Parts: sequence; structure tokens; C-alpha cells
Amino acid sequence: MKRPFIILTLAGLMLSGQSCKNLLDENPISQVGSQYYNTLAGFESGVRSVYSTLRDYYGREISTNLTVFGTDTYTMGADGSYKYMNQYTSQFGSNVDLLTNLWNAFYTGINTANILIEKAPDIPGLTDAVRKQRIAEMKFLRAHYYFLLVQNWGPVALELKGITTPRKDYKRAPVPDIYAAITADLEAALPDLPATVPSTDYGRATKGACEHMLAKVYLTKATSEAAAADDYTKAATYAKNTIANYGYKLNADYAQVHDQSNQQSSEIIFACQYTTDALTNGSGNETHLYFGMEYDVQVGMKRDIQNGRPFKRYRPTDYMLNVIFNPADRSKDSRYKKTFKDTWYCNNPASTGASKFDKTGKSFTFTAGDTAIYIPGVEWTLDQRKAKPYQVLVPSLYAANLFPTLQKYLDPLRPDVTYQPGSRDVFIARLAETYLILAEASIKLGKAQDAADAINVVRRRAAWTGKEKDMEITAAQATMDFLMEERERELAGELTRWYDLKRWGILVERVKKYNSDGAPNIQAYHNLRPIPQTQIDRTTGGASAFPQNTGY
Repeated sequence: MKRPFIILTLAGLMLSGQSCKNLLDENPISQVGSQYYNTLAGFESGVRSVYSTLRDYYGREISTNLTVFGTDTYTMGADGSYKYMNQYTSQFGSNVDLLTNLWNAFYTGINTANILIEKAPDIPGLTDAVRKQRIAEMKFLRAHYYFLLVQNWGPVALELKGITTPRKDYKRAPVPDIYAAITADLEAALPDLPATVPSTDYGRATKGACEHMLAKVYLTKATSEAAAADDYTKAATYAKNTIANYGYKLNADYAQVHDQSNQQSSEIIFACQYTTDALTNGSGNETHLYFGMEYDVQVGMKRDIQNGRPFKRYRPTDYMLNVIFNPADRSKDSRYKKTFKDTWYCNNPASTGASKFDKTGKSFTFTAGDTAIYIPGVEWTLDQRKAKPYQVLVPSLYAANLFPTLQKYLDPLRPDVTYQPGSRDVFIARLAETYLILAEASIKLGKAQDAADAINVVRRRAAWTGKEKDMEITAAQATMDFLMEERERELAGELTRWYDLKRWGILVERVKKYNSDGAPNIQAYHNLRPIPQTQIDRTTGGASAFPQNTGY
């Protein structure tokens, strides 16, 4: 469905296609007036619609384009229409449709939340306890959407009242005002959110999700123009509360985190939900499409469900593969092996022929199930490669269509090989990141031992069996430089890197150093995204009233 801007009469009342599973299992509702929310059924449908706004970002190409592209750890692969978002060219401007759609979606969700907060006191049949919880949920989600808005666009329109009539008088609020509204919403929501929810309500906001978000917001606020002296202290406190108070636990094995049969594990604090039910899955989680290499045209291979539909959008940089995941550390740290797919087994025995990777001159014939492709992650000599009964892809042969494949989003539950709507949840908050937030705040507070302790919890879990002690670091090693790399070892591809680089004030420096495609064009103004031109054009006073970000 097409989403209008918030200046239109009913824009704030649009309910997007409803989400999935238990919490979000609703029929799509659209073009409804605010009176619909006066009933209990209408109010609850409205609440679900605000959750469904998560799906306009998480699981969409825009989320990975904004966080994976244009960083030090990923650059562009062979295919895709939005390479300029990695290259930082002039095409990355105010008319990019993905940005316009996202801006609109966030404000639709925010305005629906505003209306529901205002109507909640008068909904018949809503108990006081549920009323308080729903208001808290709406404040939590409103804060979440504003947090994404302020990180990407800086000063944005700050609307905390429902809009039900046409308006064109929007203005950009200062960043400190936006952070004040975000923290106020989250701190007001915290007492009224449940510590846990029943399985039938899985996906609703909880106290743990709220405290994790508060920790991340204060960590980010500390490096913004809204910074306050106690931001890092608050970030550490909320992170500690999240870790200690709600029963979250790391999975025993890093591979279990992204096991599709283990999505509701004790490590997951908050997630955007998807489902295998086509009726409620909407466009689904499309992320499984974007990180795959071109395995399907190689000898012995064809495209299949298990290995995915490789759109070849995002290719890891040399920095990612050789520094973040240093080959010298892989004998103790399991995360390279468990993050990147390195082996493909023959699914097309009829396909025979010579290697397409190099000039070994070797011809291959496979039986179904044989190893057909192997990526060792380090250089092998030509003789070493010739000795293997399969194709070997080494780093010197990586290309825009051939590279280690991030396997966190592969979706073998799709019903057929061309099917795009994936069913994986997108993890928005998980406990390992909470530990890393605590570590970062502790470093900034001069508490190196606390930082090392937090980092070591994450690293011990990542160790190969028997290597746990080898993975531990000392207080002296708990520096920001180390933390910057550790976050990506743990969270590669999980929609955090661009925000991290911006928070640390090194986005331009790192892209220039490690992303050769983005290096020539990136400038300081790229720390913000372009305001959608339609918003400027439809605001009374145009660019004078709602100015474009500098540089665009």
C-alpha cells in the first residue's frame, strides 16, 4: 500500500499490513478514521499497527543499505540499484525512494502511537493494568522510531500529539529536544511494561527491552550535541539492569544465536517478527537475499532453497575479513566460521567442467553431496588448490560476485527457490550487545576492568571448546580500539555498524581508509541523511521552514 506523508488528513491513521505470529496476527486495516480507535477492538488493532511499523525498516533493504553499506566492513557487491548509498555520490540525495518511504513509515507509526496514547484513558473494557501497559508500549515504540530518525537525520519534526486534520506547519526540532523526548518516553514506559510476556504475546515490549534501549540511547546521546555529564553512567546502569534483572542468558554456542529454530531464545531481548504464514507475513524479511555470493552458476551447483537466492548486494571488505576476523585468531574464536558460510555441497551432479575461480586447468565431476566449493578464508597456493577435488576460492580471487557469504540471514524455510518473503525474525536487541554497551560505557567512565569483564563474557561464549581462557582480555586491552572491532566480530551484519561509526566520530575516517568504493566521495555531511524532498516541498515555507541537511 502507498503511504502518504503525515501532512495528509488521514496519514497518521493509516494502519499498515499487520504483522505476524501471536502479537501481530491481524488482518490488514487501512484508511480508517480515528473513531475506530474508540473501541477496544479498534484500539488493540491500532497498537498492533504501531508494532508493524518495525517491518518498514527491519527486514527491508533500506535497513541494510543504511547500516551495512558505506561502512568500513562492507562495500557493494555485483548487483543492486542503490550502490550510490555505499559510494556516497550525488545520487544519494533527497529523492531516494527508500528514504522517503522510511520517513513516511516512521511518522505514520509515531502519529498512530500519539493518537492511541491520547485515547487510551477512554477505551471501554480496557482494564487499568492493560491501559498502562499499552500506553507504555506506545511510548517505547515512539521512542524507538525517534531514535532511528535522530540518528539518521539529526533535527527532525518532533510530534507528540496526534494529528487528525491537515497540517503543513512542520519544523525541525533541535537534537537535544528529540533526545529529551526519547528518554522521557522510555523512562515513563519502564514502570508499566511487564518483565516478561506470555508466549501468546511474544514480541511485545518488556522492561528488559526498555532498559536495553535506554542504555543504547544514553550511550549514543553521550556523543551528540545533546550530551550530558551522566550519560555514560546511565548507559552503564541500564545495561547492568538488563543483564541482571530479567533472566536473559547468552546461548551456549554462538551458532545457536542465528539458528532459525531457536529464534525465541533467552538471548533475544526484542525482535521484529516474521512468520511462515503467507497471510500475515507481508513482504517478509528480505535480508536473506542480500549477502549471498554467486554460488549458483558454479560447477556442480544450482540455486536451491538451502543456499539461498544470492542478490550479491553486500561484499565484506578486506578489513572485515583480515582485521576484524583476523585469521590468526580463528583457531580460538569461532565467530568467523559461524558468521560466514565456507562450504557448498554439490546439488547439481549434471553440471561438470573446469574451475571458474582460477586457471588450475582442473575439470570437476561431482556426486550429489560432495563438497563443490570451499572458501578457506586464507590464501592457498595453486598446487594446494589443484590437489583438492573441489573448487577453492581464496582471498586473492574474491570479486564483486564471489566472496564469503554472511549466513546469519539464510532462510531454508522458504517454500521455493524464488520465494522472497523470508520468515526469520530480525533481532533488534540481544544480550551480547547489552554486554558490549556496558563495556563501551565502562571504558568511557575509566573503568577498564568492568569493561574487560563484560567483553570477556561475550568472548568466552565465542570461543572454540577449550579455548575460553585464550579468548579473555585484560583490563589494559579493554580499549575503544578493541571494542570497535569486538562489536563487529559479534554483530557483523546486524544493522549496527554505520550507527557505531557515527557514534564514535570516525565514519569518514574509516570509510576513507577501508572502503575504496566510498572513499573518494564521503564527506563530513554524510553523517546525516538527506531530508526527503517531498517533506520540504509540502511544508509551508519550504526549505526556509524545513531546511535540508547541509551538503544535499
